[in-house]
Parts: sequence; structure tokens; C-alpha cells
Amino acid sequence: MASKFSHPWLATGSLLVAATMWGLLWYPMRLLEQAGLPGLWATLIAYTVASVVGIASGFRYLTEFVRYPAWLLGLAVAAGWCNVAFILAIIDGNVVRVVLLFYLSPLWTVLLGRLFLGEHIDRAAALVLTVAMGGALLMLWDPSIGVPWPQVEADWMAISAGFAFAVNNVIVRGSGHVALVAKNTAAWVGGAALAGVWIAVAGPVLPTPAPGAWWAAVALGLLGIVIMTVTVQYGVTHMPVRRSAIILLFELVVATVSAQLLAHEALLPREWLGGALIVASAVIAARWKENAS
Repeated sequence: MASKFSHPWLATGSLLVAATMWGLLWYPMRLLEQAGLPGLWATLIAYTVASVVGIASGFRYLTEFVRYPAWLLGLAVAAGWCNVAFILAIIDGNVVRVVLLFYLSPLWTVLLGRLFLGEHIDRAAALVLTVAMGGALLMLWDPSIGVPWPQVEADWMAISAGFAFAVNNVIVRGSGHVALVAKNTAAWVGGAALAGVWIAVAGPVLPTPAPGAWWAAVALGLLGIVIMTVTVQYGVTHMPVRRSAIILLFELVVATVSAQLLAHEALLPREWLGGALIVASAVIAARWKENAS
């Protein structure tokens, strides 16, 4: 039921704020990297701060972790990988290319929904698969070997982040009985835990960044990760799935404009065409979910 404080314009505004912040996330992460704070360390700090906020604000929901450990552990792993891989990809890769490859998630969602939830692949779902695969083939085409294949590590990270996001969506669909606050906290804890494990495996050398970088990462957790998550959750809760999914595609616009203005990054015409197909598949998936609900 919608809250008495909810309004259509507020839900739309919340989603636009979230999409804008996600589309700009690459910039502060790169600034922190340039200041001597590696992406994994910045992610660890930001998501640890968000986790503390989640635990403190939803303390009475911590029993959910005892009642539904499998659901929340799976969510922590999927969301953790999604967030960490996406951040590493936007630090090292072409921002627009990374975001577009991430938006292959509707393709993975259709396949995973069929495999684990028994969802029927109807004509709309088949169209999503076809269009998304066509876009992926164009985006990943490597002229040097004549086949579509991820060309750099950032491509792999972006694709795996989109796949993990799809897994996250499937888990969220199947865990409607779990409190939303517990799900958010699990996602944040997963991001912090995965970043910490990754650092430990790579070799935990404490960085010595420029003054203020540590506090900037803390601020990113409080004013970035927490706000982005809350605004997304508010928006998708107070409007139809079709509208929220399409509004969130504004992230692509923000990422494209900001990457060109701030980093002078560009895509090849073939990549733009592939990206357009991927966006089209996301729109088709959004409309299909709304009609199916």
C-alpha cells in the first residue's frame, strides 16, 4: 500500500535522483583512485559505512538473518558481486560501454527466471532474448579475432555485474516474505565483505592516499550508496514496474553525457547500435513485466 506521504512526482524524482547518482558514480570513484585510494578500498569503506547505517536503522529486523539465512546469504553474494564488479569496471573501462553491457541483465533475468522460477518464455521474453543477444554481439565484436568476445577485463566485470544483478532480482522475487530492510542490509554487507575478501586475496597493503580521501570514501557511503539505494527502493515501491524500469534507464543518459564531458570517452558506431538494442531489450522487458503483472 502506498504511503500517505507518497506522490507520483516524488517517486519519479526519487528514481531520477538514483539514476543520476548511479550514472555519475564512476567519477568520484576515479577521483579516489587518482588520490591514491584504490577502488577496492573505496568500495570496502563505502559499503561498510552503508552496512552500519542499515544495521543501526533496521536493528529490529536482524532476526530475519536467523529466520531466512539462505535467502539473505544468496542476496549478499549476488548483490556484493554486482556492486564490486560494477565499480571496478567503471573505474578501469569505458563508462558508457560498461553501463550498456551491465544492462544485459534483462537477458540473464529471463534465462534465470526460466531455470529457477519456472517462468514461461513467451513471445515477449523471446524478443528480449533476441534483441539483447543481438546488441551484445555488436558490442562485443572483436575485429582482431572475428568473433564477439569481451575485449578487456572491464567488459568481463560489467557482464558479470549484470548477471549478478539478474541473480539478485531472481532472489528478490523469490523472497517476498523477507523484510526489505534486511535485504538492503544484506546487499550492503555483501558488498563490504566481498571487497574485504578481494583485498585479502590480492594482498592487504594499506594504501596511503592523499589527505581527506578516507573521509571522502566515508561520505560516498553515506551520501552515495545509502541515498541511491533508498531512493531506488522508494521509487520502485510507489510506481508500476514498467515506469520505474524505464525511468532508471536515465542512468545511461547521465553516464553518456558525463563520460564525454569529463573523460572525453566515446563509442564506435557499431557499439552505439549494439547499445541501442540492449536498451530496447530493457524497455521490452519492462513493458512485458508490467503487462504480466
